[in-house]
This record gives sequence, structure tokens and C-alpha cells, in this order.
Amino acid sequence: MRKPLIAGNWKMHNNLAETIELLNGLKRELLDFDGVDILACPTYTVLSDAKDILLDSNIKLGAQDLYWEEKGAFTGEISAAMIKDVGCEFVIIGHSERRKYFQETNDSVNKKLNAALTQELTPIVCVGETLAEREEDKTTEVIKDQLAQGLKDVTAENILKLVIAYEPVWAIGTGKTATPQQAQQIHKFIRDWLKDTYDFDTAEQVRILYGGSVKPSNIKDLMKEPDVDGGLVGGASLEVVSFSEIVKGSI
Repeated sequence: MRKPLIAGNWKMHNNLAETIELLNGLKRELLDFDGVDILACPTYTVLSDAKDILLDSNIKLGAQDLYWEEKGAFTGEISAAMIKDVGCEFVIIGHSERRKYFQETNDSVNKKLNAALTQELTPIVCVGETLAEREEDKTTEVIKDQLAQGLKDVTAENILKLVIAYEPVWAIGTGKTATPQQAQQIHKFIRDWLKDTYDFDTAEQVRILYGGSVKPSNIKDLMKEPDVDGGLVGGASLEVVSFSEIVKGSI
């Protein structure tokens, strides 16, 4: 049985004071809430403080990105070891915004994924199609390519150490939302790819999150689908009430 995971991607939001307020609110609302893994991914600048706030809580800490080199002359970049050192357990890799605005490729996703694994971080590897790709009926082609290249040479042992997130890019910040059935269709495609690439038992253990405008109003229906194992939450993760309702609605 795959344990649900609800991950909040704060993106470029929340200074230190706002981070303290939000995390303390989530701790109160979700105190001792079992049955689901809860994850907050704030900005780099507040990760150290977030670690202290979340100490001994049931909320895990993650980062939104990393660079694949261990150290060196890479101005502005953050390594996996640095993220691990500050207390993170997870890291998001290949988010659609990183691909769109910062020209990330499947190759860079693969490098970052391997760097995360070397530091025993759990990568949340994002895949998904744009509106144009969906309208051209290229959804599965695009996602298969992202999986094949992004997870290139990842062993069956290591595939169990990561999470995959399906992001229909056309449903992020657009007001459009994929139906639970549309989400399930792609989640099943991803799991079938894992079965073909690895084996049935391995594929059945990998968690696949949905990441397209997850809200309190749609989480229950999404989680009814057999291959949806949680959510990668954007805007709704920035408010105590909405994120808490999503977490509570996921089981």
C-alpha cells in the first residue's frame, strides 16, 4: 500500500516572517495527523529556519531545486549536499517552471536526480505536457520521453527512492483543471511505463503525485483514482486552511 504524499511547493513566496507564521499554523492544524506524508518546500533563504520550526513535527522539509555538481565556481547554485546539510529530506526536480523559464532539459533532470540520490535525498521528478502538446495529441509521447531520458540508467533499487509528479502544464495557474479521470489516465500510463521498464512489483511501490491545480475541492476525487498517490500543491499550499484541508482530504 502506497502512503499518500502531499507536498507544498511554495515557489518564490514567503519571507521569513511569513514562513514562521505558515509553518506554525500547519503544525497546529496537522498535529499528529497520521496516514499521509506531509511536505513543505519553501525557498532556499528560509530552509534553515524552517528546519528548526519543523523539528519533532510530522511535516517534512524539501527544497525546490538543486545543482548537480558537488561544489565549485557555480555562482548562485545550491548543491545536494548543501540541501541535505540544512535539513531537507526531499527535493523537487524538473518542475515545469524550471523547464519553461530556465531551459531545464531531460538531461539536466537526470543529472540532478542522480546528485540527489547520492545525498540520500528523495527526488520528486516532474513530468508533464503543455497545452499545445496536449492539443496535438502528444501527451504520452512527451511524457514517455521525459521518463526515458530523465530516469536514464536509474536502477530498480533507486527508482524506489524517488517520487514522480505528473504536472499537466496547461492546468497550472490557468484556472483549468484536469478531471480525476484525465489524471488517472496519465498516472496509469506512467505506472505502466515503470512496469515495462522495471517490473510489476517495483512499479506498484512508486508514488505518483498529481500536480495540476490541486485544491481542497478536488483532492478527494483525485485520491479515489487507483494510481494517484497524492498531490504536488502550488498556490493552495500558501494558506494554512487550504493546505490542511488538502492533507486531511487525501485519505
